Formats: sequence, structure tokens, C-alpha cells
Amino acid sequence: MAYHKVNADQRAQGHSPYLDNDELQATALELEWDMEKELEEPGFDHFRLGGAVQHHLGNSQNPDLDLEPIQPSSSPKGRFQRLQEDPDYISHYTRQAPKSNRCNFFQILKVFCTALILFIFGIVIGYYARKKCPSPSTSQEPNNFHIYHEILKEIKAENIQQIYRELLQFPREDDVDVAMKILVQWTSQGLEDIQLVNYSVLLDLPGSSSNTVTLKNSGECFYPTGQQCNRETKTLHSQDLLYSYAAYSAKGTLEAELVDIQYGTVEDLIRIQAITNVTKKIALLKLGQSPLLYKLSLLEDAGFGGVLLYIDPCDLPKTTDLADKAFMVSLNSGGDPSTPGYASIDGSYRQNRLNLTTLLVQPISAVLAKKLLSLPEDTVQKDRCIPLQMPAAGKKIISLNIQSVTTYQTISNVIGFLKGTVFPDRYVIIGSHHNSLNTYGGQEWASSTAIITAFIQALMLKVKRGWRPDRTIVFCSWGGTSFGNIGSYEWAEDLKRVLQRNVVAYVSLHNPVRGNSTLHPVASPSLQQLAAESQSFNCVEKTKCPGSNVTSVQIQGDSDYFINHLGVPATQFSYEDIKTSENSSFLSEALFPVHTRKTEELDPSFSLHETIAKLTGQVTLQIANEPVLPFNALDIALEVQNSLKGNFCDEVDVPQLLAVASRLRDTTELFQSDEMRPANDPKERAPIRVRMLNDVLQSLEKSFLIHRAPPGLYRNILYRLDERTSQFSVLLEALEHCKLHQSNETIQAALSEVLNSINSAQVYFKAGLDVFETTLAGKK
Repeated sequence: MAYHKVNADQRAQGHSPYLDNDELQATALELEWDMEKELEEPGFDHFRLGGAVQHHLGNSQNPDLDLEPIQPSSSPKGRFQRLQEDPDYISHYTRQAPKSNRCNFFQILKVFCTALILFIFGIVIGYYARKKCPSPSTSQEPNNFHIYHEILKEIKAENIQQIYRELLQFPREDDVDVAMKILVQWTSQGLEDIQLVNYSVLLDLPGSSSNTVTLKNSGECFYPTGQQCNRETKTLHSQDLLYSYAAYSAKGTLEAELVDIQYGTVEDLIRIQAITNVTKKIALLKLGQSPLLYKLSLLEDAGFGGVLLYIDPCDLPKTTDLADKAFMVSLNSGGDPSTPGYASIDGSYRQNRLNLTTLLVQPISAVLAKKLLSLPEDTVQKDRCIPLQMPAAGKKIISLNIQSVTTYQTISNVIGFLKGTVFPDRYVIIGSHHNSLNTYGGQEWASSTAIITAFIQALMLKVKRGWRPDRTIVFCSWGGTSFGNIGSYEWAEDLKRVLQRNVVAYVSLHNPVRGNSTLHPVASPSLQQLAAESQSFNCVEKTKCPGSNVTSVQIQGDSDYFINHLGVPATQFSYEDIKTSENSSFLSEALFPVHTRKTEELDPSFSLHETIAKLTGQVTLQIANEPVLPFNALDIALEVQNSLKGNFCDEVDVPQLLAVASRLRDTTELFQSDEMRPANDPKERAPIRVRMLNDVLQSLEKSFLIHRAPPGLYRNILYRLDERTSQFSVLLEALEHCKLHQSNETIQAALSEVLNSINSAQVYFKAGLDVFETTLAGKK
């Protein structure tokens, strides 16, 4: 009995993590009692020490092992003492007197050696069990940025350039053939789960002859480029002439007076309507300053019958010469026009929507605009650009002839999946688009497709070595983008319920290199911090790093549905030329012919492409692989408060809005400090709380989707119109409507929408906090 007490004391002092387990201690004690009984029985010589060790190791497989240090109250010694207090203890384990002192000595020695070996084995196994079985939440975390670096270093400019040139070798085929070649290309990179998704949609295509503009005073006929109508010109520039049109415009011929309305702002309309009746007249409108669809809606409400659309050369960078180029625009707000709001699948009801406006809309070159305004060719004087404007005297009657054809065609999306290992039901979507409009839209489609293909190539090299992201990455090449983001809309409408639940972010590669002067990052408020950090991460080896200039402004492309209908956080990196005027916003709505600005002239070394690819890849990898989604709730509240600054009319109850916004900020600060901070600490992280937290973060922007927004304006009110404006765009539009129609009904409706959105977000975060508090209380 003295032996057992000493042995137990030695265990308590050794404090082995392996032997400290209660159940294991009980097993060890029982084993010792059994050994002593066996030592007293005949056949002791047949006892095998190895058998005892194997029995002990078997208990190390116990799934209930608690590797945490034990408390003094549950020490093995205490348990042994409780065992002694058992009233039947003496009767159970009373031993007979030893046969001889010599035999007793050897018995004690062998038992002591056996116990010592068991003790040493326990320490060794406990140490390696703790060392080799770390917490699953921290196993890969310290190496995440090393993994990102390994993947991104495989993205090289020469690889992107090679892929780009291969894409341009594709013959001018229809959308399905181009998509099929991209699918083969992605498959060759190792991406296994790829789908080709087709939709039959209504497209508005050029007719057999070009649209024309005729001056009735002189009888001169012009094509949209400004060249006079003749057979030679038509033969020489047939494609450019045919594709200089507005998709989904009204068709027919209109003869009317030409009215110069500049940018078509509310102030421009008030000024023009004060001096003339605009009913059924043709507006001469500059592209830029605000969305085209919004300006056309104002002109349509005012009673105009047609629109000639052009870009003022003063709004373009000095390095860009597009004065003699017409362009193409789409008047489609998004998706298949014949199936608005639902997917264009077999059996869907097709609505008869051949025209999306009553206006006859025709894009023209700046050269033709000067001719119609009777202005001299040279408008640059002493390094100062003079904006185009109609002289005070003079009246022009023109005839506008538009003939385009609506027809159903098949467009295709290429969708590839890289399944995640931890959260396979959460999707990070990265999207580009492919060519589906003959020679228009430039070569940006090849740029975006080359970048996403190079990223897939780099990722799959790592996947082949056994790595996979935590969340599923979905690679998308969209068709029908030029006609109003049709491919992305139809796919998202088809899978709306799944995407509402599963998509966590959208990363856009729409026209990534449209200039070479400045990097222009755009991100929703919750992703602004991540976008800024990614710029720093990818410019460590460069001498000059760009500053943090991330903004939340409206952008073009297939991110539209995800931002405005699903409320998904989105980001995009692109290179642009420095804007020369405050009116330069929304000029990217125009699609120019392919030969206007070749990509290899903008970026000969493809270094800009490499930078965009690495920035995009860095953001995608972090969202896909970080345990806690790298979203910032507090930045949303700050963006809301900033959007309420500025001058509003008396109808806007700013104090009430500011009070709700202040409550939102307080709640998000509490949410970020009490929930996000602990979750980002691996020592405090619990899997169930991480999943709950990510569910809250995933939906944090959905509260800011208003039911209806004016044409061309985002339904997601977190996005501003452009860098010039900081206020909520729906409130600014309502104020303009108030000026134009002398009614405050619109402003009251917009105010209610904004107020409810902010309050809904505050309630949402508060509910999230309450859930976490309830969970903690339940555990306690």
C-alpha cells in the first residue's frame, strides 16, 4: 500500500499532460492493482511487460482525452485517497504475506520498473499527442500570406500576354463558339468542374444599312462618323458604320428641330424649356456627368422625340483622339429584355419589348456634332479646349433615320468551380467577359479573359500540390455584356435563391486596362480596407506604391446584378487615364471600335495587366481563405454618415437621418470590437461563432437595397454616382426632380427609403449582437 501512495505522488509531481487525464489515471491504477495480484499468483515468470505497455497505449486512443492541465481538486492523488475511503477497500485488496524477503524484493523491483516505464511512455505520448494535434482553426493560418505569395508569384506579364494573343486569334465567331474555346482553355489549365451555360435572349442588332443623319437645310446626308453618305465610304467602313448605334432604341425616321441641351442635367432642361417647346424635337446630348439611362429618362419625360449622343473632346484625355469615331451604347438596364426579372429558360413567358424607350437614339462622332452646330473643326485655342456649344443664332432641322433589328440569339457563360474544403457552400465569384459584339467593345474582353485565365493557371499549380481554398471560388466568363450584362443577369436570375444564400463577394475584371495613367480601385464600403491593404501587399518590391484611393462609386459591367439585386460586396481594380474634366464620369458607357485603342499600345510590357491580376488575385484569395470574412462593418456606418453631409433642401430631415446613422455607427463599433476582434484572435476563436459571424458579415450590405431607383442609378445606396458627389444618389435625384416638377413627393419617398435602409442595417447588427450574447449566456 505504501508503494501505491508513493507512485501516485510521483505522477502528480511529474504533471504529464497525457497521464493527467482522469479516465487514464483510473486505468493506470487498475492496471497496477491487477499486476500486483498477478505477481502473487503462480506463473509470474510468464508475465510480459510489453503487454502492459500495449494496454496502456490503447487507452491513449480514447476520443475523450482532455489535453488541458488538470485542476488540483481532480488530481490522481486525490482520486487515490477517495479510493481508500471506500469501506470495502480493505476486503477487496487485502494481500497475503510474502513467501520470502528475497522474493518480495524482486517482486517490488519488477513492479517499480514496470511503473517507471509506463510513466515515461505516458509523458512521451502525451507530448507528441499535443504537438501533432493542434487546433484546426490555426493549423494553416500563420502560412496564409506565404501561400498567397507563392500563388501570385506565378502570375507573370509574359504569360498574360501569351494568353491574350491566343485569344485574339479566335476567329470572329458567335458567342457560343468563343465561350467554348475559353472553356477548353480553362480545362487545359487543370480546372475540372466547368460548365457552359446557354440562354436564348433578345438582342438588338444593326440592320443591313447604316443609320443616317440628314441636314434638311442643305440636304447633306451623314453617317454617324461624320462622313458623307456614299457607296465608297460605306464599303470602306461597313462594320464601323453598322455598329455605330444604340441597342434597343426606338426605330424609324424623325424629322425635327435640333436642340442643344449639353449634358441633359435638370438645370439644362429648365433652361431649354423656358425658351422653347421641346415636344418631339431632337436633343443634341453629351455623354458623361451622369448615367445615360437617367438622362434619357428625363428627356423622355420632357417630351423629346429623338437624341443625338456624342462625347465632347474636352472631356477626353489629351492622349485620346476619338473625334472622328462614333460608338455603340446599350439602353438595356440589364438582362434579357423579353424576360425582365426572371431567367430566360425554356418555357419562360417572352414579353414583346422590342424597344426599351420611345426615343430614337443615335450615337455620333464629335466631328459630326461640330458640323451640326456649324462650328469650325479646330476648337483648341492656346492649349485651352473649348467645349462644344450651339451658337445663339441659327435653327437646324434634321432627319434622323434608325433601322436596327431585334432577334433571338444564344449567348453563353463559362462557369468554373474550384471547390472549397472548409466552407464549400460559400462562393467567391470572380468575373470577366468575352467578346460578343463583332469588332466593338475594343480588346478589353481579351484583357479581362487573359487575366482571369492567368490567375486560374497560377491557382491550379498550387492545387496540384494539395492546396485548396477554404471557400469555393467561382470563375465566370460572361456573354452578352455589351448588350446590358445579359449573361450575368440571366445566370444570376436562374440561380437567385442559391446565390442569395451562398455568395459572399464579387470580384470584377471588367475592362481592366482602359488607360495607363492611374490605378483606379473601386470597392463597396465593407471591402475598401481590404482593397487598400492589397495595394500595399503587392507593391512591397516597388519603389513607389500608390496611395489608398479606394472609392465606392458606380461602375460598369457584370457586377451590376450582384451589387444591386443580391447586395453582395464587390470590388474592381482597373487602370484608367487621368480625367481631364469633372464631366468625364460615365464615358465608359460608350463602346468604340476595336482599332481605336489597342491594348498592346496602352500596356506594351503587360506590366499593368500583371499588377491588376495580382491585386485581383490577392483580394480573391483573402476572401476565399480567411477564417473570418475580411469585411469591415464600421466602414459602412462611416460611409453612411459621410453620405449625409452636404447641402439638402428643407424637405430633407437631416437631423433625423443623422440620429439613425449615429445609432448605426454605435452598433457597428460594438459589433466590431465585441465580435469581430475576438473572432480574429485564433486563441479566442470558436468554429460555431465564426460561422455565425460570417453569416452576419455576408449579408451586411443587403439592408441598403432600396425597392426602386431611377434608371441608371444603383439600387444599392452605398455607392455614389462618382468621385465628385458624396451624397446618396437617390436623394440628389429626388432633389433634382423637386426642382424640375415643383413637387416634394419624390423627395419624401426617397427620404423614407434611405431612412428605412439605415434603420434596417442598425436593427440587423443589433440582432446579430443579441444572438451572440444569447449564445454566450447559454454556454454559461
